[in-house]
Amino acid sequence: MNMNFKRKLPIPKEIKEMYPVSEEGLLAKEKNDKEIAKIFTGESDKLLLVIGPCSADREDAVIEYISKLSVLQEKVKDKIVIVPRIYTNKPRTTGAGYKGMLHQPNPLEDPDMLKGLIAIRKLHMRAINETGFSCADEMLYPENYRYLNDLLSYVAVGARSVENQGHRLTASGMDIPVGMKNPTGGDISVMLNSIRAAQGSHTFLYRGWEVESAGNPLAHAILRGYVDERGHSHPNYHYEDLQSLCEIYTEQDFKNPALIVDCNHANSGKKYEQQIRIAKEVLHSTRHSDDIKKLVKGFMIESYLVDGCQKPTDGVYGKSITDPCLGWEKTEKLILDIAELRK
Repeated sequence: MNMNFKRKLPIPKEIKEMYPVSEEGLLAKEKNDKEIAKIFTGESDKLLLVIGPCSADREDAVIEYISKLSVLQEKVKDKIVIVPRIYTNKPRTTGAGYKGMLHQPNPLEDPDMLKGLIAIRKLHMRAINETGFSCADEMLYPENYRYLNDLLSYVAVGARSVENQGHRLTASGMDIPVGMKNPTGGDISVMLNSIRAAQGSHTFLYRGWEVESAGNPLAHAILRGYVDERGHSHPNYHYEDLQSLCEIYTEQDFKNPALIVDCNHANSGKKYEQQIRIAKEVLHSTRHSDDIKKLVKGFMIESYLVDGCQKPTDGVYGKSITDPCLGWEKTEKLILDIAELRK
């Protein structure tokens, strides 16, 4: 085997014992989970906003950003439930580039997975202890979910992972909403099959155990656009796309039909400022179709303290080192606009 086994890492239970969640944090997560679940079951007509940096690159800037969201949440609490993105591991199309805080707690230093596991847990703990937010993360490695499962209120399965059996079955054992993105090539059936699998119960191998999952009725769709064989981006958030998904959900009789619209990635062609227009267009669609309004539960938006993106070596505080993001001023205005436009 062409691998160097460097060291055995602590199991999730050991990391949790080293860095336990406070009682207040556990209560905050329980409260958040219930409110978010009501959005997906239709008991609440609030919009969910999964928003934050493309990747969490440094603890201080991420916490400052989330603290700003906390103030804003109070202003829009009657219309919007905010779940901050703290994405600590990043899929890379070619395998090259910054893979997230899990790999490199300091983007300018060599990978260190032990430091990374500790860093991401401490970051999520700071978020819940200081702001009351239990946040969202992407499940890039299903076996790592238990390092953070007592802190997260939302999980996304990315476009490159959505067809993977391990991701689908692990999602079926979660008790929080899991969003399944359409794959990069745009085949909606792959996303729907993933949702169906996650909503069912299964017996499978997980972290060396034979486990049985109960099924996750809160598994749902995320439309993120797609890329054709020539590398051109195409959106799938328009009225016709949303109506089509409504019809498929109805025909196939899914539990809790639900959709989050990813306003960046291929939907925006990675032109981050287009996220503002896209969110407003989707809200316009919800006003013209009751079916679409019931289906669309919210948005996924990439946002940070400073507009755009940079190289890790540039060192601009609060600016993305992966995909470009909306800066804070545009973010604040967009959230207030969404609350105003939500009818």
